[in-house]
Amino acid sequence: MQSDLQSRLFDAVDAAFDQQVAFLSDLTAFPSTRGQEQAAQDFMARALTTRGYELDRWQIDVAEIQHLPGFSPVLGPYEDAVNVVGTRRSKTKTGRSLILNGHIDVVPEGPLDMWDSPPYEPRVEGGWLYGRGGGDMKAGLASNLFAMDALAACGLAPAADVFYQSVVEEECTGNGALACLARGYTADAALIPEPFSEKLVTAQLGVLWFQVHLKGRPTHVAYAGSGANAIEAAIPLIKALHEMEHRWNAAENRPDDYAHMEHALNLNVAKIKGGDWTSSVPAWAVFDVRMAIFPGQSIEAAKTEIEEVILDAARENDFLRNSLPEIVYHGFEAEGYALSQDSSERARSAIDALGDAHQAATGADLKKAAITATTDARFFGLYADTPALVYGPRAEAIHGFNERVELESMRRVTKATASFIARWCGTEEI
Repeated sequence: MQSDLQSRLFDAVDAAFDQQVAFLSDLTAFPSTRGQEQAAQDFMARALTTRGYELDRWQIDVAEIQHLPGFSPVLGPYEDAVNVVGTRRSKTKTGRSLILNGHIDVVPEGPLDMWDSPPYEPRVEGGWLYGRGGGDMKAGLASNLFAMDALAACGLAPAADVFYQSVVEEECTGNGALACLARGYTADAALIPEPFSEKLVTAQLGVLWFQVHLKGRPTHVAYAGSGANAIEAAIPLIKALHEMEHRWNAAENRPDDYAHMEHALNLNVAKIKGGDWTSSVPAWAVFDVRMAIFPGQSIEAAKTEIEEVILDAARENDFLRNSLPEIVYHGFEAEGYALSQDSSERARSAIDALGDAHQAATGADLKKAAITATTDARFFGLYADTPALVYGPRAEAIHGFNERVELESMRRVTKATASFIARWCGTEEI
């Protein structure tokens, strides 16, 4: 890549950086939790239209994607699940095409009194932007957009088609990214700027969500001995699931990317509800679980073992053996994905291009890491034969209180992304 072009790109990012921070602040102000993303997606659609992108905004139809590999089952309505894609078509098509993917949905903010400032009133302090979703991953959406802006400011466009994606459902199913594939959006590589501190993600875990439904026998609390408490019946089942978690994390079960991690797989009992009246023994209970799986670990085999563990524990309980739990899968059924296992020339070339771009933007070699979360990268890498590079800014307290993203890190990632686009796609005059 020509050094003068690189300098011009970096200067263009710097010149527009105050505008980029303002854009991120405006975007973070939208409370785009699942089902509430429409206003934020309208904002993204306007930003893309103003810049001259070919706009595609559509309602996800479950019937169109439920037969595809990677689909996750859903319990709630999908009337409000809207994707936005902006396409920048190349005139020459002499380079390699690219998907710039990011998700607009954010996780719930939790009790407001546990935030130092309102989660949807973004503030900048000490070089950080605070607010729910600022790090995960609206800063990434901003870096993708303003990296493309930097090329345009230099009078250039990518010499291959680029598809800018703002998707929903990443935090619970990934069906938004899957819907983009079903709609025909494919490319030679994908870049997803999730907030992993300017490191390239070499591997990510898969995820399973499930509910366990229990039924007890109600009675007045004065005669509790003659009833069966459905909430308390959950305790031995949870204990058995944690024993399974320990087995799955054993050294002999870890793939190479996770060999150094003693506890990469985490089981989380995230929610429990049950009962109807304080003075009645609860007749029902439901608890929600999130369990991780390794890349290469079969989802169906994992589900089979989960069911065996729960039912075996239930059969050891005097009451539950006569009222076996029901297991319901909803949300994530995500396989793990390891970019490190992609030995293709395209993957090697894409990683090299990103490494060179990162070095130019930061002055340091690109670090690599396996993560204990999941991202939408799996759809591109597993189901579309597309190397998916996960590389984004430094953020802290994502999914927690006082979530924040480091602005100078976002600046560096934006510069690296602009340089990567120029290296990967090539350039042509506007």
